[in-house]
Amino acid sequence: MNIEPILNFGRKVIPKPVFEFFQPAYHYLLAFFGAFFYGFPSRKITVIGVVGTKGKTTTCDLIAQILNSSGHKTALVSTVLIRIGEKEWKNEKKQTMLGRFQLQKFLNQAVKDDCKYVVIETSSEGILQYRHRFIDYDVAVFTNLSPEHIERHGGFENYRNAKVKLFGKTAAKENSIGIYNLDDPNVEYFLKPSVKTRIGYTIENLKFKNQNLKLNLDKIIEIKNVRLGLNGAAFIVNNEKVEIPLIGEFNVYNAVAAIATSLALNVPIEKVKFAFAKAKPTPGRMEIVANNKNITVIIDYAHEPLSLESIYKTAQNYLSTATAKNLMICVLGAQGGGRDKWKRFEMGKIAGRYCGKIVLTNEDPYDEPPIDIISQIEIGVAAIKKSDTNWDEYVYKIVDRKKAIKKAISLAKKGDVVVLTGKGGETSMCVENNKKTSWDEKAVAEEALRNLS
Repeated sequence: MNIEPILNFGRKVIPKPVFEFFQPAYHYLLAFFGAFFYGFPSRKITVIGVVGTKGKTTTCDLIAQILNSSGHKTALVSTVLIRIGEKEWKNEKKQTMLGRFQLQKFLNQAVKDDCKYVVIETSSEGILQYRHRFIDYDVAVFTNLSPEHIERHGGFENYRNAKVKLFGKTAAKENSIGIYNLDDPNVEYFLKPSVKTRIGYTIENLKFKNQNLKLNLDKIIEIKNVRLGLNGAAFIVNNEKVEIPLIGEFNVYNAVAAIATSLALNVPIEKVKFAFAKAKPTPGRMEIVANNKNITVIIDYAHEPLSLESIYKTAQNYLSTATAKNLMICVLGAQGGGRDKWKRFEMGKIAGRYCGKIVLTNEDPYDEPPIDIISQIEIGVAAIKKSDTNWDEYVYKIVDRKKAIKKAISLAKKGDVVVLTGKGGETSMCVENNKKTSWDEKAVAEEALRNLS
């Protein structure tokens, strides 16, 4: 049953003030009827929800891969991927959480296909629209928190509170489990709901400052001897060496969140290690585009300041040591026309600090003129580069993203790194008048590399 056309028609004919007044009831009832129509499927399966600002998609994917590899048929729905057991397809809805009827339909299918677990990437927008209602979460995982969707939520505190609601909902289950990143300064808020079993994780206790939090935990998983490489990372957990085919410290955190979740579900560490040995990187998440041009091209979804800086720091490791003149070249935009305008200046500053050449372009402008978004990012670049002579000669403004990527790759020489952020593995771009155009970042990069003389 596809109810979306009916709902879209209703949104158009109902006056906006009336719709906004009844919006909470509308979302609640829609969530209820979706669950009712499909027979409340989440009651028949173990549901794992992952919340946070960064790393949700990769963490969800790793949890699902570990559980599947360990012999537990698992379903997954994330920003990028939808999977039931070994069957996998891309999420083309451009929604982290599917609509209420679609999500309940997916849960119902997972139950029919005899899945034991389902992993749901749970967004603050989804919680705001009650998409998490009438889903019986058994496990809640907190990755990290930083400012995002501030205008949508009316402040950082409201944004944080929306995320915390998942733990409050999970706490209602008799055997609820909470997984917490102890190195994040906001973790104490996520520990407030009375989840029955609480497991925290930390990397070598370097950032875990609030020792009083130990009183609220049943177990702490401490990661030691972290070694980061160009092809992955290695670390020690429970006296076992674990290797992952993922790049950067942020991916160590994602992996550790997945490990903590798996151990809480009684998956032995040996099976976790086996799963990681054959793990597939999540599409569009710190993904390196293979080529024979001696240029490193990296695709990532980073679309807020902290994640952008993390990507640039990690990408620096791929610069050739043959010459000090090698550059990092970035293709940068800002997601969400009309939203989170504050981050454009900040992201421009970050690009100015780390990148030798900068190509500013389109991401998802919606109804906002793309050149306005680009110009606001450029102001941030200028704030960092203004002391450099002729800095603006190294900044290119190209609205057409395909042409922008082609330009960035044409600027690269051997040993350079080109970083494409903001789109990752998304399959569409949102433009004016609610239209979507097809998009494949990797295919565009591969074409540009093929045509490089």
